[in-house]
Amino acid sequence: MNLPRRGCLQVYTGNGKGKTTASLGLTLRSVGHGHKVFIIQFMKGSDNYGELEAARKYLPGVTIEQYGLETFVSRENPSPEDRELAQKGIARAREIVAGGEHDLVILDELNVALDYNLVTLDQVMDLISARPTQVELVLTGRGAHQKVIEAADLVTEVTLVKHPFYKGIEAREGIEY
Repeated sequence: MNLPRRGCLQVYTGNGKGKTTASLGLTLRSVGHGHKVFIIQFMKGSDNYGELEAARKYLPGVTIEQYGLETFVSRENPSPEDRELAQKGIARAREIVAGGEHDLVILDELNVALDYNLVTLDQVMDLISARPTQVELVLTGRGAHQKVIEAADLVTEVTLVKHPFYKGIEAREGIEY
């Protein structure tokens, strides 16, 4: 007897590199089993991310939407456009999650958008509560809020031990983006 699929809430957080990359690995695994995946990237607006091109070319079961500018967001003074895009992103996320049509929904950098006050804790917790039981939901980004951590079924903290940036090696195409 096949039981209905139960989705979990996963959180990838911490100061180390690899949170988005881990969620993309999960995407690949999920698509390999015929699942539909929807990814919303908060605070990212560049077309130069390798995952965007890979999804367009090779992963028809994956949809990626970005809600951010190409520039970095100021934590102390985010622009009105940063806030507006994050609000559009959280509204879209709520629509996608509540719709239940996707097996896996990844909200990339949502933890950071919350930490920067681009979205509210109430919005994030409402979105989590609205998740149908079969939807796997992943939130990435450093600085996950304690309430999000408590609500999660799985929390992975990625720890920075060493990074090539400290040797003066800049972000590399195909590796960091």
